[in-house]
Amino acid sequence: TKYEEHAGGSRVLRMLEEVTADSKKTEDDAIASEMDSQSAYENFMKESNQAITAYTEKLSNMEGARAQAKEDLVMAKDDLKATVEKLGELHDTLGDLRKSCNYILKNFDARQAARAAEVDALKEAKAILSGAQ
Repeated sequence: TKYEEHAGGSRVLRMLEEVTADSKKTEDDAIASEMDSQSAYENFMKESNQAITAYTEKLSNMEGARAQAKEDLVMAKDDLKATVEKLGELHDTLGDLRKSCNYILKNFDARQAARAAEVDALKEAKAILSGAQ
């Protein structure tokens, strides 16, 4: 059998060429879209990793600051306890000093009179001893 060119064959070939061209264009678009998506994914991962690193460092710094704050709190509590104890001791000392001072003030006149009497007695004794010589 002999193959002859048909007039309708050129339309079919043109249609096949258009389908091939459309398919090639669709494939190119899909590849470009996939490349854009891959690039966007890589940028997203890069930014995410940077953010994770920054937050991890920030968390580490905050944990260090928290530990320092706890240590400072313990020291402050110890200092407060020591200060309260010292204030208690000073309060007791103040009470003792007040009692002592109040006793001295209360008995001042009597003690002064007793001392004056002793001085007078010493003067008399001196006068007697001076006259005896």
